[in-house]
Amino acid sequence: MSSQLKIDLLTLFPEMISGFLSESIIGRARENGILDISVHNLRDWTTDKHHITDDRPFGGGAGMVLKPEPLYAAIEELRSENSTVILMAPDGVTLTSSIGKKLATAGHLILISGHYEGVDERIRENLVDLELSIGDYVLTNGTLPAAVLIDCVSRFVPDVLGDENSLTQDCFNENLLSFPQYTRPADYRGKKVPDVLLTGNHAEIKQWRDEQRFERTKKNRPDLISK
Repeated sequence: MSSQLKIDLLTLFPEMISGFLSESIIGRARENGILDISVHNLRDWTTDKHHITDDRPFGGGAGMVLKPEPLYAAIEELRSENSTVILMAPDGVTLTSSIGKKLATAGHLILISGHYEGVDERIRENLVDLELSIGDYVLTNGTLPAAVLIDCVSRFVPDVLGDENSLTQDCFNENLLSFPQYTRPADYRGKKVPDVLLTGNHAEIKQWRDEQRFERTKKNRPDLISK
């Protein structure tokens, strides 16, 4: 079975993501050939004996910046006609489900995990197709954000999820959050499951869930209501 999505991740810390890629839904999708995910150490594209990937920023300032040479060499080797090059960066566009769904059909993604004070701007200007952030905060490096992106995108690849209908119940579907979920026992320490869920009346259950989605969204994410 040929993979439906190929992902190449460039990072200085490949061990940070190795466990994640071998477990649960992502791990099974890789084993079944649905996802083809490779993790590359950026140092493999250095040419000096010390495998240096960063240097001090021109103009001064704290921290270090990823050099252009290794990234250029890596991307030029990995890239093909259908590749989309993505930089994980806190100042990028915020990742959403709609972006993840679109990228699931891209064919080949090359992910750059930013580190230190970021990457040389010439990389962003000349090689990167999309800059993505997972939120308004800064992490020590971009490997964990890359894992979040991989997880988000993979869920939209056919056959990755066991129950495709679960996508229609996701948070942010129709700009609403998800509804409350319950399981057995129906009464636990005096706290009971809402009666409507025990009726078997699917129309009433759907109406209750829709109402709960709206109320939860109004409380936790009122910005989504305006959309």
